[in-house]
Amino acid sequence: MTVRTAPAPTHAPAPSSPPEAVRVDLRISGMTCAACQARVQKSLATVPGVLDANVNLMTAEASVTYDPARSDPDALVARIRDTGYGAALPRPGADGLAEQDAERARELRDLGAKAAVALAAGLVAMIASMPLMAAHAHLGLGAPTDPLMRWSMRVLDPSLSRAFPWLYDLPPRAIAWGLAALTTGVMAWAGRHFYVRAWAAFRHHSADMNTLVAVGTGAAYVLSLAATVAPGFFIARGVAPDVYYEAVVLIVALVLVGNALEARAKRETSAALRKLGQLQPATARIVRGAEELDVPVEQVKAGDLVVVRPGERIPVDGELVSGASAVDESMLTGEPLPVSKRAGDRVIGATLNGTGAFRYRATAVGEGSVLAGIVRLMREAQGSRAPIQKLADRISGIFVPVVLSLSIATFVVWFVATDSAPAVRALVAAVAVLVIACPCAMGLAVPTAVMVASGKGAELGVLIKGGEALERAHAIQTVVLDKTGTITAGKPAVTEVVLAPGAPAPEERLLALVAAVERASEHPLAAAIVAHAADRRAPALDVADFASETGRGARGRVDGRSVLVGNRALLAAASVSTAPLEDRAAELAGRGRTVVFAAVDGALAGLLAVSDPLRPTSRDAVARLRRMGLEVVMLTGDAQPTAEAVAREAGIERVVAGVLPAGKVAEVSRLQAEGKVVAMVGDGINDAPALARADVGVAMGSGTDVAVEASDVTLMRADLGAVADAIALSRRTMRTMRQNLFWAFAYNVVGIPVAAGVLYPALGLLLSPVLASAAMAMSSVSVVTNSLRLRRFRAAA
Repeated sequence: MTVRTAPAPTHAPAPSSPPEAVRVDLRISGMTCAACQARVQKSLATVPGVLDANVNLMTAEASVTYDPARSDPDALVARIRDTGYGAALPRPGADGLAEQDAERARELRDLGAKAAVALAAGLVAMIASMPLMAAHAHLGLGAPTDPLMRWSMRVLDPSLSRAFPWLYDLPPRAIAWGLAALTTGVMAWAGRHFYVRAWAAFRHHSADMNTLVAVGTGAAYVLSLAATVAPGFFIARGVAPDVYYEAVVLIVALVLVGNALEARAKRETSAALRKLGQLQPATARIVRGAEELDVPVEQVKAGDLVVVRPGERIPVDGELVSGASAVDESMLTGEPLPVSKRAGDRVIGATLNGTGAFRYRATAVGEGSVLAGIVRLMREAQGSRAPIQKLADRISGIFVPVVLSLSIATFVVWFVATDSAPAVRALVAAVAVLVIACPCAMGLAVPTAVMVASGKGAELGVLIKGGEALERAHAIQTVVLDKTGTITAGKPAVTEVVLAPGAPAPEERLLALVAAVERASEHPLAAAIVAHAADRRAPALDVADFASETGRGARGRVDGRSVLVGNRALLAAASVSTAPLEDRAAELAGRGRTVVFAAVDGALAGLLAVSDPLRPTSRDAVARLRRMGLEVVMLTGDAQPTAEAVAREAGIERVVAGVLPAGKVAEVSRLQAEGKVVAMVGDGINDAPALARADVGVAMGSGTDVAVEASDVTLMRADLGAVADAIALSRRTMRTMRQNLFWAFAYNVVGIPVAAGVLYPALGLLLSPVLASAAMAMSSVSVVTNSLRLRRFRAAA
């Protein structure tokens, strides 16, 4: 075991942003892909006074930090609208989560209805196109150029001609005009937003996914309409006047299906957040005068006396006044065991009461409650960006212009290289390139994983403050643990009671006598002894003639008996020998215990060992961290013997003892200078500078507000196992992000050349625009679905 003292640092970390900066969250509508997100973010960043702008495609929100002397929210909203997207400030007093949920539900219903109608219309268009293709074949104009339609003619046409003979008797031009009307209706209703948004992007000299869909389907529609209006022009040149109405309709339908599945998956990524928001009960039972009244929870004020019955959810935060119970706090802490509550204990809103009944005084309501704080932190985390997202953003920024250029190049090559119907073949290939390209998958690859991981972390009692912290955590090599309140419980407790040979009182009686004296003492160890006596149900006795001797202990008369409680010096002054218990006292001191002797009526009665005990899960958590390949270091201001004793018990080999807050910062800096990625875990004010200095600061949720504010990760349960959970979740999330980005890039790298016809010379393989649109839709869905697998993450033992 290594034990040493760290030097003090020369300076504290600088603040991350100017103190006058103001943050505002804006709602954005109309974004459909990473190119949209990049354009809005770039536009916001150019507003004078904007210090930082973060746009999230998943949440459809922008988080902007700005200088209020140089800008304001109205200017930010105006800039977004100038870019071609809708923007609005959150409504005062509105429930943002419920509002967003309702909006997503509306979006899902709208997309689902449009996709269903468009799919039905596409099926009708495909069936109706068969007689047209057959008529062109009878004219000796060859098979259709679209590979999907060629397959349909070979496989489906014989069955359709037998099932719908009347359809084949209709005039081809009548069918073509009917398809034109059907397609126009689908484009004008189901696909309208593609064309409106593409035009808005064009007016602002930009392009996005809507541009690709609009240009692709628009080109196919114009060619089909030309063939419908003037079929003779095509026939005179030996080219079949093929129409691609079914392709236009099915492309619109399949893109809408993909959007609907994507919207549904987006709702699922925020399921944990929605579940938290729904936990708070709608009403609370409060005491007003002599009455108990049920009132809406929004009307509860700090100071109100709230009544909770067995099995009810606690409506707001507060402190018990009377009664007792066990409360299930698993929704906040991840701990499955109920927590005992008695008068003076804190309760948290939305947790579940057990079998007892109690009254408590409301202390925090509304936005000041623990639940509201967790929801706020989660929303901020889900809306934040991981550094790995920058790669996708850079590519997305140039993606659509590159795809448009490739589509034009594809058209030119096919037009020049083919002898049979060059314009038609060139157009089919160019359209396939446009519709298979998918910037959505790249834009969703990282934020979907961040959203799901943040929600999963909250279920495990781990609040991760954003994508950057989530990404940094996966690279952690060294975990530095504060001792008091982190590895240990943070408050003294009696660990052993040892009776002297021939003790003048049995253990329960001795506890009652000692506790009576300590109840009048202000020494830090006294409270631990009194609490232990209460836990052992020792009778509460009164003390007379109490006297405290500084640095030694206390004395008094209890139930007619003289009682001494203190160190050796106190008992020696009263001529009481501690020799019979010296060996045991030395052994306990070697284990980091503080020994308190007790004498009754001038005879040695026993000793009590007091220490800050190890948390029950600390040893297993340290072992798990080491199994994960992490170096574990204990950092404490305690003296070397105590530090060594706790470290041995926890299974920690490297200890840095006797350090003040400045020394903790210096030790973290020294480890970082060795090239290590360091996580600091602590709970007190003295840990805050080191938490801020570490690559990842982890605060115990039971600690001080200062420590929590300085941290990147907050543990809602008092368990070091949550540190291992956070790191394991981060590693799994980064793996998912990389998988998403790989497949999003690989899909486009492979799909676009195939759509352009690169396999045609060797294999005779062409990709139908309809199949290209299906592949494009599925690429986005696959990325979101892969991220949703994080919901099944289970912490290892």
